[in-house]
Amino acid sequence: MNILHISDMHFGPRHWLGKSELLLEKINSYTADIVINTGDNTTDALENEFAAAGAFLKSIDCQYVVSIPGNHDKRNMRSADYFRQYIENIGVIHPLNRENCRKNNIFLDGNINGIKEHFTDINFLKNIEINGEFFLIVCLDSNSLYEDNGFVDKEILKTLSHAISKASYDKIILLNHHSILDTDSDPLFNSRMVVEFIRENKIEHVFCGHTHQLSIMRSTDLYHKHTFTQYKNGSLSSANTLNDTNMFLYYKNFGTEIMDIHVVRAIVENDSLKFEEEIITP
Repeated sequence: MNILHISDMHFGPRHWLGKSELLLEKINSYTADIVINTGDNTTDALENEFAAAGAFLKSIDCQYVVSIPGNHDKRNMRSADYFRQYIENIGVIHPLNRENCRKNNIFLDGNINGIKEHFTDINFLKNIEINGEFFLIVCLDSNSLYEDNGFVDKEILKTLSHAISKASYDKIILLNHHSILDTDSDPLFNSRMVVEFIRENKIEHVFCGHTHQLSIMRSTDLYHKHTFTQYKNGSLSSANTLNDTNMFLYYKNFGTEIMDIHVVRAIVENDSLKFEEEIITP
């Protein structure tokens, strides 16, 4: 199985300076069974930004494109509506017990007009069959409305674990926006709780974005005898980052002993766009 990983596109004022059609052509030159998009689709969560991001994602030549929100995608009270309308039309998982939720603005006032979805967290599972194997993709919303720091509600993790226990699958991976093993100035505050969730559900592969910096790290808990790898992508938002951070990742023969990780850097030079590819063998 081959996975292509993009992140932090930031459609809007901070989006790609190069030509999107050239970037799309390059992405579509790779044969991917699944494309994963780990958030920050927009700059300010405006409807036109969601619409532009959605149009780009729908132009990717892959049957399965799975997207999650980032912190920039939750800067608008209508973010959940826009995300489900333009990016990922999926039924979200609601907490088993609403009263136990402690995340800021996880529920909006039901009297606010014009909002369809008053629950702001976008957590869901996708079970995808590839070559006779079922891959359960756990999509965890680590973002809070109007905030850049990450926080995951304990009740949501409990609810997701309950849903995972009822699912039938061969392999399981996790997508979340904020990094778990390293961080920047806007960190995931309760990463330890997420690590416990990863261990309890025997997850070995975690994909994220957020920091706009490439990082592939493996964590081993010697006491609990559990290991997981975190794949953190760079950015496709060249308007506000150095060229070296503009990239996407392609995992060929993912999860096998012969897996290769292709780091495909996109470099903007005046009006042109070129790509440089580096292959990493774990």
